[in-house]
Amino acid sequence: MSTMRLDERSLSRLKWRCRRGLLENDLFIERFFRRHEDTMTTRQAAGLMALMDLADNDLLDLLLARSEPQGETDTPEVREVLAQMRVRPTAPLPARP
Repeated sequence: MSTMRLDERSLSRLKWRCRRGLLENDLFIERFFRRHEDTMTTRQAAGLMALMDLADNDLLDLLLARSEPQGETDTPEVREVLAQMRVRPTAPLPARP
């Protein structure tokens, strides 16, 4: 997987793809984008896309560390993004305009 930076159009499409049905998942995803969207790589995008293929409850279990990636989802890219998404904020993030 490449560590090339994601272009604006690809980032916009990725954000659209990451919309979820569970608010809890959306909160993790929104925090991830706030922290990483300016430096998002194609490798991270691939990991995030693999996570988005999961059912909402399975994704939430991974985000809350109730389970770990298995099977096709158990890739270095997924584990990297999942670790970034699981990091708890030390201070509140500023509100988006």
